[in-house]
Amino acid sequence: MAALPVRRGGRNSMVVNPSREFEDIYDRMGQLMNFAFGLTPAALADMPWVPTADLSETDDAYVVKAELPGVNKDQVNIQLQDRELVISGEIPEPENGNGSRRHRSSRRTGQFELRTYLPGDVNADAVTAQLSDGILTVTVPKSEAAKPRKIEIAG
Repeated sequence: MAALPVRRGGRNSMVVNPSREFEDIYDRMGQLMNFAFGLTPAALADMPWVPTADLSETDDAYVVKAELPGVNKDQVNIQLQDRELVISGEIPEPENGNGSRRHRSSRRTGQFELRTYLPGDVNADAVTAQLSDGILTVTVPKSEAAKPRKIEIAG
């Protein structure tokens, strides 16, 4: 059995959780970087966060899958202008019921925005979107000019 490190200081000794120590260091480094670039906590609170997403391509369409756990379709806006796809919305802060106090929260809340450029020409009139199990799937069909064509060799 591996022993956890112990920090001794005078009369008190306490068990140190290494993963918690790394989380604290990561948080402090993030605060330092934000301060170095002039980003105050108030400015950061107003900036939207970016959900994780994948962009893939089939022969007929571009497919964007974005992780939006706990989001209803009414909380999401999808826009396509030229070749730029914008997925935005807001996840409200959960309410603490029954007089409970929150000790830690790592779930994302507030405004979010994902912007991505699609690599080719698209058919904006045939875009579809589906939200299932916290994954938003947006399918953007390619225009006929952007679809690959098989070319026969003469002779």
